[in-house]
Amino acid sequence: MTSAVLVQQLAKRFGSTIALDGIDLEIAHGEIVALMGANGAGKSTLVKILCGIHQPDAGATLIDGKRVKLGSPAQARNEGIAAVHQTIAETGVPSLSVLDNLLLDQYCANEGSLVTGGRQGRQTAQAIADAIAFDVDLDRRLDDLSIAERQLVAIARAVALQPKILILDEPTASLSAPEAERLFDVIERLRRRNVAILYISHKISDLRRLADRVIVLRDGRVTASFHAPVDYGAAIGAMIGRQTRHVTKSAEAKERQVVLRLEDARLRRSTASFDLVARAGEVVAITGPVGAGKTTLAGAIFGLWPLESGKVEIDGVHFAPSGPAESIARGVFLAGEDRWRTSFFPSTVPFANIAGTISFPFLKAWSKRGMVQREHEQNRARRLIRDFGIKAGGPFDPLGALSGGNQQKVVLARWHAETARVLLLDEPFQGVDIGAREDIIRTIRARSADRATIVFVNDLEEALEVADRVLVIVDNVIVGDAAGSLEEATLLLASTNTTSSTPTLPAN
Repeated sequence: MTSAVLVQQLAKRFGSTIALDGIDLEIAHGEIVALMGANGAGKSTLVKILCGIHQPDAGATLIDGKRVKLGSPAQARNEGIAAVHQTIAETGVPSLSVLDNLLLDQYCANEGSLVTGGRQGRQTAQAIADAIAFDVDLDRRLDDLSIAERQLVAIARAVALQPKILILDEPTASLSAPEAERLFDVIERLRRRNVAILYISHKISDLRRLADRVIVLRDGRVTASFHAPVDYGAAIGAMIGRQTRHVTKSAEAKERQVVLRLEDARLRRSTASFDLVARAGEVVAITGPVGAGKTTLAGAIFGLWPLESGKVEIDGVHFAPSGPAESIARGVFLAGEDRWRTSFFPSTVPFANIAGTISFPFLKAWSKRGMVQREHEQNRARRLIRDFGIKAGGPFDPLGALSGGNQQKVVLARWHAETARVLLLDEPFQGVDIGAREDIIRTIRARSADRATIVFVNDLEEALEVADRVLVIVDNVIVGDAAGSLEEATLLLASTNTTSSTPTLPAN
């Protein structure tokens, strides 16, 4: 296989921070190279240099043996490089329709005479979606789609460019198992067409499925390289600089106080009802396919919208909040799935920094005579930065300057600034590397003794790693309850069964 892209001694510095320190990387035509690295290792910087977003301070990039200057995203596309970025904000234009977003690259390249809403444009957009078996209403606004659907729009756009080099940065982070499998089929077809693929993921199952080689980055340097079959234990050790540690789970919690109780809860009028109990000191994971109802359930408990029917109790007292403010006052906190929609402020807002993000839900409690106690805010932020291992210069660092994993840590730190009675975490590990995930789980569990913690995740590996007990939700109904040690295959069978019959898990 000939070299499609060759990176030689690539270096990049942001102020005093060394992001890349002499990176060498080669990908052959028809080869899938996986890039592993902890948050802040330099993965995103490397991707942005290859996409023409950042310019390197030193080093060279060769495409098909020819040295090229990737001075802009347009130049990168002209060289045959397409990318699907991890950040949802970079996947398209939220205010435009799916049709317009799918045709953005054609519009920008002035190809043909495509007109929004015209027959030719609609046919072209439909063909782009069909190429990855993505069934979507072309007239919906991108901003109205779920995270998974927006990710699929970005993937479809990238594939439509017919690239020589395709970069995928955490492409399955928000996808269900069937959606991910369809993406893997597309990737395999591209491989057979001699497309070189750089695949970035924290999901070991993805890498086992696809990777010909694995390259490990740590602190801006390549620390290890593995050919298939890959020793992933060694790869993880090279990535985080230590062996992974076992997370100790809670003992049997059946006799502990019930904190949260749902009785005869119904999320949709047409679905069955279910019960849910979570106890003090217990971490419960709720898993299921994308669209199964995890985010709907989390929002209903938090008071973003009402249950269709049923009753919620906190510590035996009826709980029907009028909105998030009342929930927060009662100690019910929710870390939402999409951090840029639910937790962060636009960069133009003065307090769009770590301290401002952490303090916002608690401004009333942290204020005296209408003024925020700044010293208290800063001290609390500094402690949480330390406790969650957030890589930042200080509490006033802007959120946009942090890596995706460190941004996610800020979200989780925010909801540990005060004591929760019920903590709801919707996809808390998005963009978080394996080592950081262990640290986050350990921090969450260390503070869980006096609350019920419910974690909503698509990924079964994450559910089994974090939880004392795992619940499965399918078609807006909780259909199974099992110990966290239940074999993954059994959970997978239950969580991906979307037929009209109601699957059940074996009793333990």
